[in-house]
Amino acid sequence: MLSKMEFSFQKNVVSYFLVCLLCFTQFSSISCEKKVSLTLYYESLCPYCSNFIVNYLPKIFKNGMIDIVDLKLVPWGNTKLQPDNTFKCQHGKAECFLDIVEACAIDAWPDLNEHFPFIYCVESLVYHKNYTQWETCFEKLNLKKKLVTDCVLSGRGKELELQYAAETNALQPPHKYVPWVVVDGQPLYDDYMDFISFICKAYKGTAPVPSCSSSINVIKIGRKFNPFCLKQTAMSKLSTVSSAITSWLNRAKLTASA
Repeated sequence: MLSKMEFSFQKNVVSYFLVCLLCFTQFSSISCEKKVSLTLYYESLCPYCSNFIVNYLPKIFKNGMIDIVDLKLVPWGNTKLQPDNTFKCQHGKAECFLDIVEACAIDAWPDLNEHFPFIYCVESLVYHKNYTQWETCFEKLNLKKKLVTDCVLSGRGKELELQYAAETNALQPPHKYVPWVVVDGQPLYDDYMDFISFICKAYKGTAPVPSCSSSINVIKIGRKFNPFCLKQTAMSKLSTVSSAITSWLNRAKLTASA
């Protein structure tokens, strides 16, 4: 009779071989191979971040690219953590607020296919200078608003941002600006708009990826300078927007307590 330890070991071995068997089927040829990590360190109101998220990042969802990419979004950017654990954001209080909103969305819907459309929607509004309408993204995407608003009001969002702060501040080499795009641990610096070609170069799998077979994705040399938000850029007050955010918080608190 098998002991519990022997039974557990045999069960793990059987599970391992079943996974390996699936990896050799035609339906799992890509999913079982190691994905290329793609991490975007950004802040919600940096115009170059919104431009990247809206006009470039969606490329990973085309021509099979998402099958080989593990995308992570880190909404903190050039925000400075004060000694009392408060935040000083590059583009004012409105940015701090929207960073928390986006962190809460990622937390509420961990699946990339669920939280990315929301981030994309909010950043599209930023891109078109209409981000005070960010709440419309819930209705547009048929998402439960309460999951995010509860996160923001409860302090959970701040906790998430502190985690993102620690992750961003631990980067080696340290980030110099945003968007800061990292592929398999290697920052792309101002080559960030060519992230697809770097992903293709880093991919070690055997399954063909249509996006990587095009000559368009050959890494370019000597292209135009790609813009970014430097750490040293002066903070803007955005007092009108900050007032709107404060008003939203007050309304939300009243609704929550009703």
